[in-house]
Amino acid sequence: MTSRIYAAEFVFPGHPDKLSDAIADALVLAASKQERRALVGVEVAIHRYRVFVTGRIACQDAQGIDVEAIVRDVYRTAGYGNGWYPAPEEVIVESHLCLGPLEEGEAEFRELSDDQAICIGYANNLEATNHLPVEHWLVAQLARRLYALKDEVPSLALGPDGKVLILVREDGACWSLESFSCSLQQRQAADDVALHRAVRLAVADELQKLSKTLPGLSAALPSQLTVNGAGAFEVGGPEGDNGLSGKKLVMDAYGPRVAIGGGAWSGKDFFKADRAGGLHARRLAKWVVQLGLATEARVTLHWFPGDREARVLNIEVPSGQSVATDQLASCMDLSLLRSGETFPVDDLVEVARWGHFAKADYPWEALGRI
Repeated sequence: MTSRIYAAEFVFPGHPDKLSDAIADALVLAASKQERRALVGVEVAIHRYRVFVTGRIACQDAQGIDVEAIVRDVYRTAGYGNGWYPAPEEVIVESHLCLGPLEEGEAEFRELSDDQAICIGYANNLEATNHLPVEHWLVAQLARRLYALKDEVPSLALGPDGKVLILVREDGACWSLESFSCSLQQRQAADDVALHRAVRLAVADELQKLSKTLPGLSAALPSQLTVNGAGAFEVGGPEGDNGLSGKKLVMDAYGPRVAIGGGAWSGKDFFKADRAGGLHARRLAKWVVQLGLATEARVTLHWFPGDREARVLNIEVPSGQSVATDQLASCMDLSLLRSGETFPVDDLVEVARWGHFAKADYPWEALGRI
């Protein structure tokens, strides 16, 4: 069997794009607590100490949502303040939201798609990775471990921004970390040698743990392990780059191995076809592999304006395997009513930061016993 190399990346909660996603989803959460069928379609842009919020929030007492407090809380929980620019209290929020109640009859129409959409879902039969591509699962685990160094080892003087990129070699049911690179925000006066050592130890420790979780994963460190390869990385976050919600679509889905759908998820409520469809497609793909019908599945759904539920375009499985698409689709509720009423979660900011598939017990992930 021919071995292949797959790439994947992940960014920290302090990355400007993820700050934007988390703010957008914090607003979705706030509106859904005001009214279950709240309509939310927002986008967030950030640069330095300014945050721009646009779009529409329609729900009971929409004007009562404290946008500034939400923005500052997202900055704070991502790690800003304590010397890392910008401090949450210094952030200037410019809100150009259309705020108000749902229009007459609009709550009932939430069950109908207000847009068109193409949505992709994927799953494989690897329960250890929560049915995700190995490289995508692995980079998320490593990123979470390295992000924790900021609090675990204060002497490293790490900031809230950072990113990780890995290459994984796949040879049948065996995987190895081919190369590793990370860029971690750090005070220029801090010890970069100590940082390299800490990263190397953390990656080695995490690989040891994960190799016991996923049979076939090598615990060996790669020969190429790069830390801050471009040099000192002190100026980061929204001071070093601008951020925009919906820019990390590949990372939010399944990594570059799997095609993505046509829309962003963060900033949209669960009645919106883009977000609902992406999660419904994931549910259907996951169902296929959990039923043992295929070793992996890629589902394509689409919506026309006015649709109550997704239309299944196809279910792709490896050569030699087959599934009865129409019969499977008819057995699963792919409606906006289902997603809008049952998918919302209280830790939506963490979903925006670490991924919709980071926990197997999220409502769209927990299929129950089949």
